[in-house]
Amino acid sequence: MAEKREYRMEELARLAGITVRTLRFYRERKLIPPPRREGRIAWYDDQHLARLRTITALLERGHTLSGIAELAEAFDHGRDVGDLLGVGGPTEEEPVHLTPEELADHFAGEATPENLAAAMELGYLGTDGGEIVHISRRLLEVSSALVHEGIPLAEVLGAAEQVRTHADALAELFTTLVLRHASPEDLPRLRPLARSVVEAELSLALDRRMRKP
Repeated sequence: MAEKREYRMEELARLAGITVRTLRFYRERKLIPPPRREGRIAWYDDQHLARLRTITALLERGHTLSGIAELAEAFDHGRDVGDLLGVGGPTEEEPVHLTPEELADHFAGEATPENLAAAMELGYLGTDGGEIVHISRRLLEVSSALVHEGIPLAEVLGAAEQVRTHADALAELFTTLVLRHASPEDLPRLRPLARSVVEAELSLALDRRMRKP
C-alpha cells in the first residue's frame, strides 16, 4: 500500500498550480476540507490536491465558486457507498468510481450542483473516501446516453424517482409472492426470474405504447 503523502501549504499550492493566497481563499470558503494540524503547521494530503485540481477544472467549465461550494458541501456530507448499497447486501450492480471531471464529462454540461445534489438524494451518488461513486454502472450509462440524446439530466432524474417507486412496489410484490411459498434463502436464487418478468412486461408495454396512434 502506498504511503500517504502530505504537503505544507506552499507545496500544495505549487502542485495545484494556484497561489497560496488562492488556497487560503478556498479554505476560508470551505471548498476544501480542513487540513491536519500539527502545532502551528497545517498538513494537506492527496485528497486536498485532487479537490483543488477539480475546482480548477470546474471553473474552466464555467461553474461559479458558489456552485462549486454547494457541490463540495454535498460530497463532504453525502452518504458513503456502503450506506447506498447496504453493507454486505446482495447486489447485481457494479459501482463506478469517478472523479468530478469524469462525472461532468458523462453528462455533457448537465452536471450542475443542483443535479448532482438531486442524484445524491436519489441514492445514485455516494462517496468512498475522497472519491465519488455511482451506485450502478448500468444506470450511469443509461442516464448518460439519455442526456446525450438531448434529454435534460433534471428530467432524467425526475423520471428515475418515479421508476424507483414502481420498482420498489414490484420488488415488494415478488418477495411477498415467494415468501408465501418458500423461505427467505430462496430469494437470491429466484431473483433472476423477477428481473426476467419485469424486462419482458416492460418490452411488451413499450410495444403497445409505440403502436398507439
